[in-house]
Amino acid sequence: MGKKGVCAVVGIGPGNGAALARRFAKDGYAVALLARSPGLTNELAKELDGARAYLCDVADEASIKEAFAAIRKHQGEVDVLVYNAGSGIWGSVEEITPEGFEQSWRVNALGALVASQEVIPSMKAKGRGNIVFIGATASRRGNVMTAAFAPAKAAQRSLAESMARSLWPAGIHVSVVIVDGVVDLPSTRKRMPDKPDSFFIRPDDVADLVHSVTEQKPSTWSFEVEARPFAEKW
Repeated sequence: MGKKGVCAVVGIGPGNGAALARRFAKDGYAVALLARSPGLTNELAKELDGARAYLCDVADEASIKEAFAAIRKHQGEVDVLVYNAGSGIWGSVEEITPEGFEQSWRVNALGALVASQEVIPSMKAKGRGNIVFIGATASRRGNVMTAAFAPAKAAQRSLAESMARSLWPAGIHVSVVIVDGVVDLPSTRKRMPDKPDSFFIRPDDVADLVHSVTEQKPSTWSFEVEARPFAEKW
């Protein structure tokens, strides 16, 4: 366990996930790195002091429970949970399949529930803790091509709101950070070579924002915080 405790980041990728892991490690947390594939998580575990990598498929309840049991064994109880997993299955209502719709719900909503249930008991016992969901603007509105993604993100946001109303009085700060924009990655830069720097969301800045939310005083807790580039239309 790190000097600040244990932070579990669910959904480690080269953008926000890796930036979140580095930011919480910088603050003295022992970081648990959860992802379906071991490549990036193993690299980060070597880079970050006290970090460990865990295989976890958030669409599979048993996989989530196994991963969190391993975290408790190797690092201790989780003090901060950042749920960054998200499934972007795109298509109109005529194009998506029931299987795709269910998969999106499993990753964004069911996985969020199961992961949260794994950390809530110890947080309640301590009387403190943070659970942060990395959300999306799609949770507020459905668009033509988000017939699967928007309902799943809306379910995640509603779950988070229900949790906040239930758990805030127990000292557990539940929050949602809405990421509205295109994350700055080599792949997105390649797809959008004509876009200026101001168009993109920088992962390190998202990580700083999420970390700041977990540091809020109980008298001024935020439930929902939006993150978008200053030039983004909204």
